[in-house]
Amino acid sequence: MNLVASTRDSENAIVIENVGKRYSIGRRRNADDGLRHAIEEAIRSPFKWLRQRGEGNRRDADFWALRDVSLSIKPGEVVGIVGRNGAGKSTLLKLLSRITEPTEGRIRINGRIASLLEVGTGFHQELTGRENIFLNGAILGMSRAEIVQKFDEIVAFSEVEEFLDTPVKRYSSGMYVRLAFAVAAHLEPEILIVDEVLAVGDAAFQAKCLGKMSEVAQGGRTILFVSHNMDAVRRLCHRAILFEEGKIRVDGEVDSVLEQYFARISTGTFRELPSGYGLAVEKVALKNEQGQEARQFSPGDDLTVEISYNAHSRIELPYFLVIVEGAHGKCFTASMLLDGMRPDALEGPGKISCTFKAIPLLPQSYSISVSIRDKIHQSEIWTCKDATTFTVRADLQKYGYKGDYLTHAPRSTSVVIPYVWELPDGETIPVGLTAPETVST
Repeated sequence: MNLVASTRDSENAIVIENVGKRYSIGRRRNADDGLRHAIEEAIRSPFKWLRQRGEGNRRDADFWALRDVSLSIKPGEVVGIVGRNGAGKSTLLKLLSRITEPTEGRIRINGRIASLLEVGTGFHQELTGRENIFLNGAILGMSRAEIVQKFDEIVAFSEVEEFLDTPVKRYSSGMYVRLAFAVAAHLEPEILIVDEVLAVGDAAFQAKCLGKMSEVAQGGRTILFVSHNMDAVRRLCHRAILFEEGKIRVDGEVDSVLEQYFARISTGTFRELPSGYGLAVEKVALKNEQGQEARQFSPGDDLTVEISYNAHSRIELPYFLVIVEGAHGKCFTASMLLDGMRPDALEGPGKISCTFKAIPLLPQSYSISVSIRDKIHQSEIWTCKDATTFTVRADLQKYGYKGDYLTHAPRSTSVVIPYVWELPDGETIPVGLTAPETVST
């Protein structure tokens, strides 16, 4: 058996030894995908399923979502799992949560796990919110008395008291995730696993969840947290692990790992055509004030983001969004949803660019995310998180900074808008990231 619950290894909450997960693309189901996957496949596509049964020993195309992954996590550690989409993060969490089994290797777990991998994980659609609280608690191994003891806290945190006796199939996605998180966090598992699902909630709820996870962590429980929100990872975690192409690339202190994550993202070609739109984004390039491609800028420089595309079908009045993010979260955004500026149509090959003037950024690493949405429902046509990255380099003393802690700039919030200090003796001191030649000496 590849997945082992162990109470003997008290030194580690989780031990992963040479784990790999292989999927077969397009033809037959893996034997280790689980009975649930087989039943779902047969129900959703019965003719395809029967055809596959008759294919005999035809070879499948193998895809390794994870390969040769080994790590250990101690009790009470709060670990952030980061990486681009498709890096293997969610696959690892599914293995830990026993949703699927590893193809090779072994996982040892010391403690009870609660998982929140997608909205409403473990909920029964026909049962009410009240009934699902008790169902989830039972799945986690809690006694009825323990669930009753925590029940009021769960309901208060989830803010769904008015709909507690309504079947959860009628809940909005926000209500779903509030209740699911409340159950997972309040029933006191030794290990809490949380995927990007918190992005479903609004900003206030996300802050509330992060506060609760911080409280859980301070109570000595183990947390694995997957997120593209680098600010949340930095605030919550002391250790981070960077996944690339199904393997661990970096494992260490959170600031160091996030810095390397930004540095390793590269500009590339995007090959997938989003279904129903026929749009291929071929490149996201960064250019300096001379129109040259660049990946390094100085505070106060102009930064141009150029998106090259090929629209195989005409797309009317699309919206573009360009987001600049640092390790502490979003810095600023150019959004056609907000400013109302958009092209009449995309048709054939073309380019669209956005220039951010005099970027007020401290010396750090940054990433660019791009989203294109349709004119009617504002649904996504194409989105790429961390499409490319750049760095800002500068000697801050040349910009007028003369503090004793200039080395703290990489850990500061990223954006500096001009401000003025007025000291007790009446002296006023302006601060900003204006070009060095304008700084008085």
